[in-house]
Amino acid sequence: MKDFAIINEHKEETAILIGLATDRQSERKTEEYLDELEFLAETAGAHTVKRFMQRLVMPNAVTYVGSGKLSEIRAYIEAEEDEGREIGMAIFDDELSAKQLRNIEKVLQVKVLDRTSLILDIFAMRAQTATAKTQVELAQYKYMLPRLQRMWTHLERQGGGSGSGGGKGSVGLRGPGETQLEMDRRIILNRMSLLKKRLAEIDRQKTTQRSGRGRLIRVALVGYTNVGKSTLINLLAKTEVFAENKLFATLDTTVRKVIIGNLPFLLSDTVGFIRKIPTDLVDSFKSTLDEVREADLLLHVVDISHPDFEEQIEVVDKTLGDLGCADTPTIIVFNKTDAYTWEEKEADDLTPATKRNISLDELENTWMAKLGENCIFISARKKTNIDEFRQMLYAKVRELHVQKYPYNDFLYDTYEE
Repeated sequence: MKDFAIINEHKEETAILIGLATDRQSERKTEEYLDELEFLAETAGAHTVKRFMQRLVMPNAVTYVGSGKLSEIRAYIEAEEDEGREIGMAIFDDELSAKQLRNIEKVLQVKVLDRTSLILDIFAMRAQTATAKTQVELAQYKYMLPRLQRMWTHLERQGGGSGSGGGKGSVGLRGPGETQLEMDRRIILNRMSLLKKRLAEIDRQKTTQRSGRGRLIRVALVGYTNVGKSTLINLLAKTEVFAENKLFATLDTTVRKVIIGNLPFLLSDTVGFIRKIPTDLVDSFKSTLDEVREADLLLHVVDISHPDFEEQIEVVDKTLGDLGCADTPTIIVFNKTDAYTWEEKEADDLTPATKRNISLDELENTWMAKLGENCIFISARKKTNIDEFRQMLYAKVRELHVQKYPYNDFLYDTYEE
């Protein structure tokens, strides 16, 4: 859907970020979310110049932030414009309603995006195959449908209809806004119906493809976005899957046949998960996530160098639970050990230890004690501990293979001396 593109890829735009600290979300947590939002904006091609945060009990139903904070943001935009530095957009950390979007745009007079529309824009930019493009387009329409009224404010919808108390300038203008809105809604609903049928057909094709893959164990890489899943599949399968240090570098599922010793199996690279992802978006990617649902073994890849890796694990576990994969055998692969940093406490420092004071060895001991043989610490980029990882993967896949296909021979026999 070409007209949905929000950010121009060729020219870097400037953006300001706005987040809320509420009773349910501390200021520290809001800062972390804004860090992630800045990374999302950077991935989409926007450069962040300033952040605004406000503490409220709950988001304002009309303008998301308070009216005073909105005026402060507008004053900053005007001051920057006076200096010749134009602000291209304001990005809000939560999903905004049509009313909030309309009211905020009226005050700020710049392009307003929310977290969902930003993610959708990145998805549209990343989609390569017909499947991914269809899924993204359906998700975009689902997002756009309740917000159509905002797109037709120039038709003064309030002055439409057949009532006698029409607003200013309603004579001769009754109807067009409403008619255009309903026409657009009907077109979008028809298009969504067509896309759903197309995705159902793709689902059938994918199911047929999966059923024809032979007697092989299916392993799926899952995890938060940008944790190194594609780098890992490139390493194991000796293939060239697109990988870079940006969010949602992978949108299409990649399946590769991997052979370790005498054991062949299938390895799938899937789309990464993220916090605050709308349910509609997950539903739209059903056929992509079917690779996860049908997997015999999950490799949950974690970026150990990320300060909030434990929360990222929870986000992925919750999403897997929603997909019905909570009971699938899982190995947690702690990646990016080469990027892990920590601060050693001074001997005379009596303050309580924080996350920053935990060494990699202490982390390894903690998680090994908790998960036993179901976790491993590696660096896919530096190829640290990869041989041990291959051995662990071989042992687990072999165990599953013997259970599922007891009479299926391996590529060749191995004999213990």
